[in-house]
Amino acid sequence: DEPAASAEEAEEDGGKVPLFNGCVPLSHQVAGHMYGKDKGGILQHPDGTVLKQLQPPPRGPRELEFYNKVYAADCEDPVFLELRKYLPKYYGTWSPPTAPSDLYLKLEDVTHRFKKPCIMDVKIGQKSYDPYASAEKIKQQISKYPLMEEIGFLVLGMRVYHIHSDSYETQNQHYGRGLTKETVKDGVARFFHNGYYLRKDVVIASIQKIKEILQWFESQKHLNFYASSLLFVYDGSSQMTTAWLNDSTLVEKRSLSRGQGPGGNTLEYYNNNICVISSPENGKLESSVGRGFSKMYALHKKHQSQISLKVETVEQDNLWKSSACFSQEHLNGNVIPQLEKVFCHRPTVVSESAEVEVRMIDFAHVFPSNTGDEGYIHGLNNLITVLQNILDT
Repeated sequence: DEPAASAEEAEEDGGKVPLFNGCVPLSHQVAGHMYGKDKGGILQHPDGTVLKQLQPPPRGPRELEFYNKVYAADCEDPVFLELRKYLPKYYGTWSPPTAPSDLYLKLEDVTHRFKKPCIMDVKIGQKSYDPYASAEKIKQQISKYPLMEEIGFLVLGMRVYHIHSDSYETQNQHYGRGLTKETVKDGVARFFHNGYYLRKDVVIASIQKIKEILQWFESQKHLNFYASSLLFVYDGSSQMTTAWLNDSTLVEKRSLSRGQGPGGNTLEYYNNNICVISSPENGKLESSVGRGFSKMYALHKKHQSQISLKVETVEQDNLWKSSACFSQEHLNGNVIPQLEKVFCHRPTVVSESAEVEVRMIDFAHVFPSNTGDEGYIHGLNNLITVLQNILDT
């Protein structure tokens, strides 16, 4: 067994140098204690699980007790059995052979199945301090984000994949603490935007997942959670196309990112953006018509074999305003025939909802209770409202 590397060694090569037994710092962590920067931190085990170093007492032992209670083999409490659905799977504790006194929680990596995981950590509740906090601690926590007592949540960090640049945008806790009542909607919406369009399918799926957690909280009076978070994860690489319902409502559909169009054109779909990537007639084309492009081409079927296009002016701030991607040559030339080719190959089947994970994490401040967790419920309701407003505007 190799000895643990120093923090400096661990940070080399993008934080991917093995520490002990092949473990490396978790590369996609967006909040919390960072390995090599803070005391403690989160590691990735070679078997794909996540290792969270136990915090000093009383926080660490309290979180360990929480996981052991919820995942006890002989647990028959329906409240705890239901709660398991909303947590990362727990595989007990782990210690490196070279430091057996260092204890880690061995947890499921909920991002593992996603190709380009987009991750957001949102602290939930009106209080980020527990009932036993000192007056000084209470003052300190409130001063970090006074708005939390009113809205009941705080964005701790996010990591969003942008398709056009094949890169991630990251935001830390300072981003979330800078959000006001007026800007929090747009601040949260940023997590669902991939550089081309808003992932409405992910917003919808996220709302549904939060509602399930809310239902659990409304049914239990066992526990109160402080300074605990929701972890949101979805795949940023999932390409979307638009389909038309019978009422001509645009809906979002996940599909293969590219397909063959008529005449050998290679078409790439980005929501309601249709990009002609290559064409045998014009060579390689790659262009994006951005948000300023305020025309939307609506498809209207006359007969089975006839298709006409109607150009509709859309409000400048309409979410659907980006409607087509073409080269400058196409924009200056014959656009409509090209659009006809593209629209002829738009899919007509609506897909299932997006694959999204929403899990509860961070349980160093969970306490037994005989009352409902009104602070957490308040935060969930407000977060749902914000997400619904993102959809509606």
